[in-house]
Amino acid sequence: MTFNLSRLESALQTLVETCHGASPHGKSLPNIHYFDSLISTNQTAWELLEQGEPPGTVVIAGQQTAGRGQWGRQWQSSQGGLFLSKIVELRLPVTQKAQLSISSAWGIATVLRDRSCPVQLKWPNDLILNQRKLGGILTETKISGQLITQAVIGVGLNWENPVPEMGINLQTFFAHSATPPAIQSLEFLAALVLQGLDIGIQHLSDAKVKKMLKSYNQLLTCIGKPIKVGDQIGEIIGISEQGNLRIGLYPKTEIGFYREIDQQPGTISIGYS
Repeated sequence: MTFNLSRLESALQTLVETCHGASPHGKSLPNIHYFDSLISTNQTAWELLEQGEPPGTVVIAGQQTAGRGQWGRQWQSSQGGLFLSKIVELRLPVTQKAQLSISSAWGIATVLRDRSCPVQLKWPNDLILNQRKLGGILTETKISGQLITQAVIGVGLNWENPVPEMGINLQTFFAHSATPPAIQSLEFLAALVLQGLDIGIQHLSDAKVKKMLKSYNQLLTCIGKPIKVGDQIGEIIGISEQGNLRIGLYPKTEIGFYREIDQQPGTISIGYS
């Protein structure tokens, strides 16, 4: 399967023209670099940034030989999936780092849900479809002082590639759907993902972040799930404004939980079911 850059640019142009406010850069299209195979799209994006490529630049690969996932894991990246990274310039307090991944996942989920794909979210940044993993996001940042000034947001989404047991690809989902697929090509999926990233980043502003976090909480798969933290037991009640997992500790009474604690991304793992 050959990725068609012209088809992607056409899809992006259409989305910009039909979705007011989806792109913060008017009708200008980003610089897009496509490679049949890369070690990692995130790694190549950082290299291109060092070589003078501007913010907004996008790297797409047909496959990754050593794609990176969360917590240093390798993300299976075989031919037929979407493997994409975008360079972003911003001024985000370091304390809000988790919000960058969370807003990206939320933005992508939002645009896919608009295309009849009932995507949900697994904290902090997995995309879930029919209780299976559809994709994930890896955000890497550069910090100056107390601000995140540059980031590369990497997205892996299953299109028609083989997936592990807990995974799902969109072609399998569409094959069992009663309605015709609203996403017809890998290029259009890439355009939607870029639109979703733009929407997510726009919602990092003070005026919009609370709306984004409320919507993110509504898409979480794990609300109400019992969880153990050390020797304490409670249940997941959502995420905080910083993007941490909120856990209410038992016992639970009519007026609420005995106590509430936060867990930062990377300190605790939650399953898919």
